[in-house]
Amino acid sequence: PRGPLEDFLTFLLPEVCPGTQNGLSSTGSQETQYNLIKDRYSGCEIIMGNLEITQIESNWDFSFLKTIREVTGYVLIAMNHVQEIPLGQLRVIRGNTLYERRFALSVFFNYPKEGSNGLRQLGLLNLTEILEGGVQIINNKFLSYGPLIFWQDIVRDNSAPIDIQNNGERDIRDLCSTFLSFVFSVTKMVCAPQCNGRCFGRSPRDCCHIECAAGCKGPLDEDCFACRHFNDSGACVPQCPQTLIYNKQTFQMETNPNAKYQYGSICVSQCPTHFVVDGSSCVSVCPPDKTEMERDGQRQCELCSGFCPKVCNGTGAEHRQTVDSSNIDSFVNCTKIQGSLHFLVTGILGIVMFSFSDILNIQSWPKELNNLSVFSSLSTIQGRSLYKRFSLMVMRIPTLTSLGLRSLRYINDGSVYISQNTNLCYHHTVNWTQLFRGRRVRVNNLNNNKPFAECDSGCWGPGPDQCLTCRNYSRHGTCVGSCSFLSGSAREFARSDKECVACHPECKPQRGKVSCTGTGADECVACSNLQDGPYCMSSCPSGVFDEHRGLIFKYPNKEGHCEPCHPNCTQG
Repeated sequence: PRGPLEDFLTFLLPEVCPGTQNGLSSTGSQETQYNLIKDRYSGCEIIMGNLEITQIESNWDFSFLKTIREVTGYVLIAMNHVQEIPLGQLRVIRGNTLYERRFALSVFFNYPKEGSNGLRQLGLLNLTEILEGGVQIINNKFLSYGPLIFWQDIVRDNSAPIDIQNNGERDIRDLCSTFLSFVFSVTKMVCAPQCNGRCFGRSPRDCCHIECAAGCKGPLDEDCFACRHFNDSGACVPQCPQTLIYNKQTFQMETNPNAKYQYGSICVSQCPTHFVVDGSSCVSVCPPDKTEMERDGQRQCELCSGFCPKVCNGTGAEHRQTVDSSNIDSFVNCTKIQGSLHFLVTGILGIVMFSFSDILNIQSWPKELNNLSVFSSLSTIQGRSLYKRFSLMVMRIPTLTSLGLRSLRYINDGSVYISQNTNLCYHHTVNWTQLFRGRRVRVNNLNNNKPFAECDSGCWGPGPDQCLTCRNYSRHGTCVGSCSFLSGSAREFARSDKECVACHPECKPQRGKVSCTGTGADECVACSNLQDGPYCMSSCPSGVFDEHRGLIFKYPNKEGHCEPCHPNCTQG
């Protein structure tokens, strides 16, 4: 069990945000593009993926980028008219993915055709490590300081390309800036030969620990400015504490009580709620031969038994922006959506069932459907990528009267936006807080729908099949007052979750008492036909092979119990 210290350490984990992979493509208007970037990265410290700032033509305020300390992919700053991108706290670019497969930092064409409102400062005051990939800074008309940085010291791979050309004019101030940058920031080129990476001085005793990245303030693994591989509670390590460790006394592999999972470059005792455990790592998606399963309150990737559930790609990509009549058939029988689902102005006419999704964004809906019951099997919205801060959005659908998301139990990340649906009821009575998982603060936007005073009280919608939880019992997703314990042709028992389940067909209905305690033929109170040991049977075994006794034949006695025939009997 987790204690107060572990909860406190979890709270202290850096704020991690997903990056993008849009390249030079943009989304909507300038204001929309800027707001998407601001909502995604405000307060962010580590970007899992790429940081892409492109095609911003107005001089917007980008001060919200000042908190970013690490980017695991590449940094792309291109075709902007802003004067500065303030990444003053950025220490390391990992380059796990590279722009054009070569560059971890790419800065180009950041000036307008006319005027002087272009990029003048990179502001990368603390960037001292690029682990993979090179640097490209080209065709920035007004940028003169950044290109003069001693990039050979920052880039770890000596063979990585460094392409610096066609930037702003240089003057004596630039040369002074370059000299001062070299004196105070160089952490590789000035090191003693004994150092295996970076250093904090010229002496052989001033080497950084081998697991350090971006420099250090001392020789220990806890003195690093950033970690080359993983950060385990402040110490840089080559790998996180593994789930299995070798016991030298017993000569066996045993479970490690102090095991942690790899979450980007951080070691964590528990994966974030919108990620899945795969071995010793936190992953956003299980590999093709595995499926997500709930184990001990945590979702894990496990090998499929037989065929894996059908996983379908979501929408949002340039060639597949929304769900519409051209692609609706591709979602039939999907149990999981990899990515997001967007229903915009094109609309759909069709029914499809889902179990999981990342974002559900509905802004258009067939007028023939007054609820979202086509998603009645949707149980979890992962929210692994968000639209602004939301993972469930339903807006501007006048024909919608109820949501109908009767199976939805978890929203692992992101908030809820339900607005401008003039006839929508029931959403007020859902306890949204009960659905949220994780420590992120959620701010919902539920407004401009049908006035609450004009709605009936309820849940996801009208009827007993739309309850979030049942007051008494549930049968196949519909709430009921009682199971068929004492009456009815098919008797039932109640599971621990209060779900009504039918007794085995061979159980005999009892008068005035329950007929079974479980689903098995050995859990009947009495048998309808015959009984063989603890099992109720329709007939006694005849010619059944037993590896110790050979063929077994039995006959029913007067009490209806199966008894073995004489061993010499061969035909029953």
